[in-house]
Amino acid sequence: MYLRKYIPSDCKEIAELFYDTIHTINAKDYTDKQLNAWADGKTNLTIWNQSFCEHFTIVAVENNRIIGFGDIDIDYIDRLYVHKNFQNKGIASAIYNELEKNTSVHKIITHASITAKPFFEHQGYKVIKKQQVIKHGIALTNYVMEKILYYPIIK
Repeated sequence: MYLRKYIPSDCKEIAELFYDTIHTINAKDYTDKQLNAWADGKTNLTIWNQSFCEHFTIVAVENNRIIGFGDIDIDYIDRLYVHKNFQNKGIASAIYNELEKNTSVHKIITHASITAKPFFEHQGYKVIKKQQVIKHGIALTNYVMEKILYYPIIK
């Protein structure tokens, strides 16, 4: 597995990974109705590509196949997903570390799903609040989380 920067031709494969991961990995924490509201399979690739290009976006690749991706917009981790068949192999941590390394802020925020909350806690995030987000008229629980980054003072 290796990490590289996002390129626009990645977008379709990333959208498929997003849909498949949510509908399998997140199924233990959300109902079918919630999963379909969250990932309906109709991702607007033009909008996603634009946001991936505007953010710092990393993809994890193995055997010419994208197995994970993540993006950060200055101080907000927008998306971080790993292929359903590549869970618990350190891929999310590797992507996350690259995202954190490429920010210059002192605090990072994310809105973590029920499923992703333990991962972010392991990375040093604290829950600020539990919230309900409405997608296509369906309520989904997630957590606003933040991590304060400490940088050494250089004298």
